[in-house]
Amino acid sequence: MGDMANSSIEFHPKPQQQREAPHAGGFGCTLAELRSLMELRGAEALQKIQEAYGDVGGLCRRLKTSPTEGLADNTNDLEKRRQIYGQNFIPPKQPKTFLQLVWEALQDVTLIILEVAAIVSLGLSFYAPPGEESEDLLPADGVLIQGNDLKLDESSLTGESDHVRKSADKDPMLLSGTHVMEGSGRMVVTAVGVNSQTGIIFTLLGAGGEEEEKKDKKGKQQDGAMESSQTKAKKQDGAVAMEMQPLKSAEGGEMEEREKKKANVPKKEKSVLQGKLTKLAVQIGKAGLVMSAITVIILVLYFVIETFVVDGRAWLAECTPVYVQYFVKFFIIGVTVLVVAVPEGLPLAVTISLAYSVKKMMKDNNLVRHLDACETMGNATAICSDKTGTLTTNRMTVVQSYLGDTHYKEVPAPNALTPKILDLLVHAISINSAYTTKILPPEKEGALPRQVGNKTECALLGFVLDLKRDFQPVREQIPEDKLYKVYTFNSVRKSMSTAIRMPDGGFRLFSKGASEILLKKCTNILNSNGELRGFRPRDRDDMVKKIIEPMACDGLRTICIAYRDFSAGQEPDWDDENEVVGDLTCIAVVGIEDPVRPEVPEAIRKCQRAGITVRMVTGDNINTARAIAAKCGIIQPGEDFLCLEGKEFNRRIRNEKGEIEQERLDKVWPKLRVLARSSPTDKHTLVKGIIDSTTGEQRQVVAVTGDGTNDGPALKKADVGFAMGIAGTDVAKEASDIILTDDNFTSIVKAVMWGRNVYDSISKFLQFQLTVNVVAVIVAFTGACITQDSPLKAVQMLWVNLIMDTFASLALATEPPTESLLLRKPYGRDKPLISRTMMKNILGHAVYQLTIIFTLLFVGELFFDIDSGRNAPLHSPPSEHYTIIFNTFVMMQLFNEINARKIHGERNVFDGIFSNPIFCTIVLGTFAIQIVIVQFGGKPFSCSPLSTEQWLWCLFVGVGELVWGQVIATIPTSQLKCLKEAGHGPGKDEMTDEELAEGEEEIDHAERELRRGQILWFRGLNRIQTQIRVVKAFRSSLYEGLEKPESKTSIHNFMATPEFLINDYTHNIPLIDDTDVDENEERLRAPPPPSPNQNNNAIDSGIYLTTHVTKSATSSAFSSSPGSPLHSMETSL
Repeated sequence: MGDMANSSIEFHPKPQQQREAPHAGGFGCTLAELRSLMELRGAEALQKIQEAYGDVGGLCRRLKTSPTEGLADNTNDLEKRRQIYGQNFIPPKQPKTFLQLVWEALQDVTLIILEVAAIVSLGLSFYAPPGEESEDLLPADGVLIQGNDLKLDESSLTGESDHVRKSADKDPMLLSGTHVMEGSGRMVVTAVGVNSQTGIIFTLLGAGGEEEEKKDKKGKQQDGAMESSQTKAKKQDGAVAMEMQPLKSAEGGEMEEREKKKANVPKKEKSVLQGKLTKLAVQIGKAGLVMSAITVIILVLYFVIETFVVDGRAWLAECTPVYVQYFVKFFIIGVTVLVVAVPEGLPLAVTISLAYSVKKMMKDNNLVRHLDACETMGNATAICSDKTGTLTTNRMTVVQSYLGDTHYKEVPAPNALTPKILDLLVHAISINSAYTTKILPPEKEGALPRQVGNKTECALLGFVLDLKRDFQPVREQIPEDKLYKVYTFNSVRKSMSTAIRMPDGGFRLFSKGASEILLKKCTNILNSNGELRGFRPRDRDDMVKKIIEPMACDGLRTICIAYRDFSAGQEPDWDDENEVVGDLTCIAVVGIEDPVRPEVPEAIRKCQRAGITVRMVTGDNINTARAIAAKCGIIQPGEDFLCLEGKEFNRRIRNEKGEIEQERLDKVWPKLRVLARSSPTDKHTLVKGIIDSTTGEQRQVVAVTGDGTNDGPALKKADVGFAMGIAGTDVAKEASDIILTDDNFTSIVKAVMWGRNVYDSISKFLQFQLTVNVVAVIVAFTGACITQDSPLKAVQMLWVNLIMDTFASLALATEPPTESLLLRKPYGRDKPLISRTMMKNILGHAVYQLTIIFTLLFVGELFFDIDSGRNAPLHSPPSEHYTIIFNTFVMMQLFNEINARKIHGERNVFDGIFSNPIFCTIVLGTFAIQIVIVQFGGKPFSCSPLSTEQWLWCLFVGVGELVWGQVIATIPTSQLKCLKEAGHGPGKDEMTDEELAEGEEEIDHAERELRRGQILWFRGLNRIQTQIRVVKAFRSSLYEGLEKPESKTSIHNFMATPEFLINDYTHNIPLIDDTDVDENEERLRAPPPPSPNQNNNAIDSGIYLTTHVTKSATSSAFSSSPGSPLHSMETSL
């Protein structure tokens, strides 16, 4: 990285923002001009500066600033600039106040029902809070005026790890958020704050909202003046930069309007689980309300008929207070039934489960920023992962080597090598690499050593360390100033050579470089004894075939290390590099790669078993990406899948106007496994396309990893965005839902486990809670109707419902996840919360408990030989009879809590019970408190102390729950066709406007089908016309005969205006669907060249198709004339 103290940029500030006058405030540049200027790169930016301002000096004059002195310290001038161009500050997103959070919490449907019940009951009661960076961070956008060997790390914005050379005559554009790695320079600031490139991205992610609002109010006339980056296609480093745009479907240009409407609707963050729980709570609330109303009506009617009809009493004025007391009692019983019916522990269970999971996930290197992301991850069906640092270690390493006539597939033992070879190798690597490249001790204990400098050289130095030798003593013996001649590495020579003077007065030249280049310059090679052996062209071909090609097939970059001795008195002409770097002796050929993390293949296997498709999206070349994907297990030999480059991916998903069509995308993404040479926009397009797709049975839930600022939109669009904690930028972290603190793919698998565990924990609690509710409601209802009194008193119900259920939610929601969670497919958005197996358990246990309770209610006094508690007077003392019923009810719930630990019909309900100490503590604690309530609760709890024998009977009936659970598990769920599931996700017809804003369009189903029919009809017509024209052209050999079909018959006539144009090649006929591409390619093309991967044609065809199309499309020396039918057909395909 060089001496960081010397890396600097002098700033000549010129801040930015609101007003957009032709020459704002007397300055020669408007905000819109400067913003659009900073969107350009390289030669295009230079051309724009020259056209608009003459040169950078002209720009400085327009902005009234000095290229050497900067701005004068004039307060009024600075304030004026702030007013016009804004200040260098990105306003943070406003946090919600405490009261706003409380208000949002109170919107829960369950709580609303309980709040109403509480108000009614209350009314009745009145009646009776970074690592330091050594580089210079650019705080604003600007144009370079003058620079000295300036190199920047733009990875935070572009994702590319290679340093970018900046110069005033080639690429003068400097962007905020990038780091100066080498050199120094002076720049004029052109954009700050929300108008800088980093600020614009932050604004897209929701920060700086206030600033944007102000701008919207002040300058609506800006829209015409400013050309949006979204609608411009611009070239970047010779490649087309794919700008963000809404996915176009073949349904026409209305999509844009919908996108705008959607953008204006606030996004209501409701997860899949929350949606299901809300729907379930509403259903339960309605059922409870009906039951409570029926209870009150029956009680009142029974009392009135018995008192005034059967007994024939008259309503006496002095008896009114007594009658009203009875009615109030009936109403309270009704409210009790309602409260009992509502599972008030549910919101708490969800919160506890999520909070507990989030806390535990921190230990698994998942820092959760949004609570619902934890649960959403359990439903994930697709993961789009980066390669570098996530699937791989992000450390270039020597993994294979050819030394002394032996091919080593791993690092050889030092004693396996001849001392001469080992010594030459260590010196060649230590001396012939930049002395700034080094390997430092790890920062933390147990971490890997730190690599500093060039990654390839770090790999070679690491190889020296792996051979149990050290490069530092060699460098100390021959310091950098003693090096006689250095030929630095560049892209032309593809090698680096360093000459040193030997003690005998001669010279030794060490050389390293790409094996295909350097081996041609070798005339000798060291054999196993370290002696020179002739190396002829035939030997070289042999080595290429047996050593280098197999390494390349494994995705390795091969590097040759060689040397040459010059005897004393024969000093060569050092300026004649070709002569000097020739007649070399090969020491070794090594294969380096960024190796796959050892734990990743197993993690990906777990994902695939769990029904999650893993896709690799990388900026690396397709061969390396494919090799790494094969090593990870993302692609398997014999599978039908696609590996595409970004260019080919865009060719397949866009029409001839350059617009993305969802229908085309739907043909690509299901088989796509590797997307190489991809831009961040390609990643966003892929993620949006998968999420918006309607081809599957249910919507895909997509997780995405990203580390660069440019990954922000994709992270934001994904259902769950994972940012890298180590390599990630602040923008990426801001856009993410979860931060991986170790940048490791395995941590994503842990997040899936925790997500599924949250879902299962809530299902377990529901199974337990609803059993309690069903039993309590039926007991309260029938008991009240038959005996005019509920066997379970209000305070007892409070204990069962509030305290026990709260503890139960804590016990069941803190169950740790197990590997078995990854053995099933994702539940999906439509899977009900309460499965048929759970419904069988709920109803089965309810039958057992109701049988016991009604038996005790009606014949209990005879069995225990005690006084009956039925039909007791209004203010009678607590009875043993009803105390036994209450105690038995609680014991059954306690043992059913153990049953509720399993929701998929497992028999062993005790499995892993001791791995959850919270569960054990709560069960035992609840039991102890129950003893205290029964024995010492007295009148407040309506309890009478029980004898030991009565306690044992209550316990015996409670343990019977475990036995009954085994009986229920024996009954096959498939036989119980009558059982219904409950707690489905909200249907499409029930979605609110806010939820529709998430991505579903409100189109009448019939209208959509009609439109789809039109599309198919037009597409069919289009295809037939195209084929007829091709046939005619071939028959008549009239090369000019291929015209474009009239726009009337083209489906693209129904599209919006083109927002993007691919100008790599021209279309003479409309694009045909992929199916036709495949058929015609077979006829028009010769078979592809044989590939080293014979097992998988899908990959090979994907890659071959890319190179072929590019060649045929861009080649000017095509055999047939440009207007020939063959040329037209090839190009359009």
